[in-house]
Amino acid sequence: MSGQSARVPYLNSKLQGFGSTIFAEMTALAAETNSINLGQGFPNYDGPQEVLDAAVDAIRSGQNQYPPGPGVPELRRAICEHQLRFWGLSYDPDSEVLVTAGATEALAGVLLGLLETGDEVALLEPMYDSYQACIALAGAVTRPVTLRPPHYRLDPDELRAAITPKTRVILVNSPHNPTGAVLDRTELQAIADIAIEHDLIVVSDEVYEHLTYDGIKHVSIASLPGMKERTLVISSGGKTFNTTGWKVGWVCGPAAMVAAARAAKQFLTYVSSGPFQPAIATGLRLPDSYFTALAADLEGKRNHLMQGLTQAGFEVFKPQGTYFITVDIRPIQGDGDGYAFCRSLPHKCGVVGIPNVVFYDRAHQHEGRHLVRFAFCKQYEMIDDAVSRLKTMS
Repeated sequence: MSGQSARVPYLNSKLQGFGSTIFAEMTALAAETNSINLGQGFPNYDGPQEVLDAAVDAIRSGQNQYPPGPGVPELRRAICEHQLRFWGLSYDPDSEVLVTAGATEALAGVLLGLLETGDEVALLEPMYDSYQACIALAGAVTRPVTLRPPHYRLDPDELRAAITPKTRVILVNSPHNPTGAVLDRTELQAIADIAIEHDLIVVSDEVYEHLTYDGIKHVSIASLPGMKERTLVISSGGKTFNTTGWKVGWVCGPAAMVAAARAAKQFLTYVSSGPFQPAIATGLRLPDSYFTALAADLEGKRNHLMQGLTQAGFEVFKPQGTYFITVDIRPIQGDGDGYAFCRSLPHKCGVVGIPNVVFYDRAHQHEGRHLVRFAFCKQYEMIDDAVSRLKTMS
């Protein structure tokens, strides 16, 4: 959310409060001020050559028209192979996989397809900004459970307290954006126990599944006992193969739930990313060494930016995964207004970050007011340049 409360003319009531996304706002500000963009989570380098070549081959071989509604069969098969290979999850490519225009559309399709007006969704806060908007579009209600620094661990009692007779879905995100927390098996089991006890659907956003550090391993909640039959797993190729602009995502889960998501998704984009779908299939079949090297490279960049942010005077919270580092700005800006800080930062030193306040429910924005997110999925030279500029603020 933009942080502005004035009513927007013509915009329907469900979307009041959801203006331009913070990413659009800050990326435009980066361009306007010629700043280094450590705000939006996209690498400034390309993905593996095999994946890029596969896209070119698909374009040149004429795969440029509408792909099948559920997705190109080769990609659906590759997704199933990937889920089994890495997470031990077996899916039917014909009935239990849906290809989408990125994970954001997957979330929209799932939430619009599953939720009734008045349903409630329990979810972790801070949260990726599309969650609240999609829940609102479905006419449902957000029930956030706050994760707090420095470690951003889940309190199962707080999650249990958020469950009411109206709860239909628990929305999980791990590895977690923006905090970088990776839910451990104990935390996931607590979520699973609550979901089973209350007969709830779990929607699990796992787009950063391969981006975990310090030997920490991602665990899909669908792999826990009793959870595969009630869980929709969402992921995408953008973060794993440095192709965020291709917008190739997917949903895996029980056939009836995937069908519900497909019913909504077909009236959003219908289909997308035709020649990029077989290219992502190529990526999903890359050897284990690719995925290991990807995480190792990003772990090095995480460490490098953490060191620089600490030297610049911020209090830094170490992420276990994702692209992002959260900092407390109060050591260098006493009033702790992260939104104002991020609006002024490009003008003062030529760097863009994202104020974490936008990732919180309106009633809880005090929890994130003083926090800012920076992305480390950049080349070392860009990280060094950004840190040099940020040091002028202290």
